[in-house]
Amino acid sequence: MTIRENIETVRENMARACQRAGRRIDEVTLIAVTKYVETARIAEAVAAGVTDVGENRAQEFTEKLTFYEQNRLRAHFIGQLQTNKVKYICGKADLIQSVDREPLLDAITAYAAKHQLRQDILIEVNIGREAQKGGVLPEELDRLVECIAAQDSVRLRGLMCVPPATDRDTVRPYFAQMRQRFEQLKRDCPSLPIDTLSMGMSHDYDVAIEEGATVVRVGTAIFGPRIILGGQQNG
Repeated sequence: MTIRENIETVRENMARACQRAGRRIDEVTLIAVTKYVETARIAEAVAAGVTDVGENRAQEFTEKLTFYEQNRLRAHFIGQLQTNKVKYICGKADLIQSVDREPLLDAITAYAAKHQLRQDILIEVNIGREAQKGGVLPEELDRLVECIAAQDSVRLRGLMCVPPATDRDTVRPYFAQMRQRFEQLKRDCPSLPIDTLSMGMSHDYDVAIEEGATVVRVGTAIFGPRIILGGQQNG
């Protein structure tokens, strides 16, 4: 199948998931995960209507940034971000989805303040408590929210997760827990523009939508299998 056909299939599945959940399709944004995908193939996705892309690696994000800007794409950074790479991402990414610790928050805040920016971010939650993955532990979420709320140069938009890689029935409770924490965050922080719950990838995005995702990150189902050289898959 072509990239266009893959996107059509993904969108059809998204629409059916929304229908099952009693939601509107325009409530959910599709992010095409472009890790290890060359710009010529990304252009095919753009021609098929993709408006949002997600990158895992700072170097690859930087290399593709001009392409993203020329095509007026919303670029999300969805991978683990090292503090020394913040300067390559902050102010360039529309949304940094993987903020998970105070030193990273401090680095983003300092860079944004220095350059008179206001960076939109999500908190990544390690909802499965997996030692090999990034993300703040659920019991530490409130503390990080407090730190963000005290800053003027970052703006919290919501939560993100990469749950354990498991079968569709087993992963559903993790998504349900994230939805609960997302709704609680909105109640606790009425002054913040909390509107984004990023969860669900190629193998489970429809389940995530049924459980309340507002953003799904889909790579393999759009571009086909890729060689992942290191780090966690995020689409």
